[in-house]
Amino acid sequence: MSEEKIIRHTSSPATVESLSQDLAVLGLRAGQTVLVHSSLSSLGYVSGGAQSVISALREVLGESGTLILPTHTTQNTEPSNWQAPPVPEAWWSIIRNTRPAYQPDITPTRGMGAISELFRTLPGVKRSAHPTVSFAATGPNADYLLGNHTSLEEELGEDSPVGKLYELDGYILLLGVSHDSNSSLHLAEYRANYANKKTIKEGTAILVDGERQWVEYEMLDLDPDDFKLIAADFSRRAENKKFVSEGKVAQAQSIYMQQSPLIDFSVDWMNMNR
Repeated sequence: MSEEKIIRHTSSPATVESLSQDLAVLGLRAGQTVLVHSSLSSLGYVSGGAQSVISALREVLGESGTLILPTHTTQNTEPSNWQAPPVPEAWWSIIRNTRPAYQPDITPTRGMGAISELFRTLPGVKRSAHPTVSFAATGPNADYLLGNHTSLEEELGEDSPVGKLYELDGYILLLGVSHDSNSSLHLAEYRANYANKKTIKEGTAILVDGERQWVEYEMLDLDPDDFKLIAADFSRRAENKKFVSEGKVAQAQSIYMQQSPLIDFSVDWMNMNR
């Protein structure tokens, strides 16, 4: 959405103060560990843009809280798998041979939005080592969340930040985005045992002893197509309503929820329905 259109559809700019108030009403509290998926444009006009959103999140969580955001780099994957958009087959080998290796301090995000892209660059923010689905975090639990994110094959499995968030009984905030952006649900895919579970060939450029290498590997074929349905079934059940809070942050319809009950439900759902 263009900035002009955002201005036309905003009655009054959101600010750090108003965003903080909305986040608190939704359920965020000091000391929590929260994974945020976000869309800046969905908030309407924000005075200070992404910087103000991050400031509000950190203000509400406080120094005892931990903020984590996805900083994925899907541009550093096997080009023959690309669909949004695909590239000509004649390009595949060129990309494999020339794509710069992932470096946590400089490799930009792709498709993560302005909030994640700014967050990864801020002083004191750390970023995980995975070359395709990294996360960035700041706060007391940052090292625990990010420190062992190295397995190429199980990129969103037990040792990933979403797996560690489960162990910490952390929270998910979908800030103006839906559950098809909810990376935590991929953890359920790793844990579930559904009939059509399969792997795909993947590739990525990494540094090995300081030298760029293109590395190929097998990973789980992840599929978010039913994530919205799973989340709707979860939220529909009366016993789960205590885990979910929905409301507006500025103009963004947002969802705040405890991660672990959703994951447990999703594993059972996938086992029965996939």
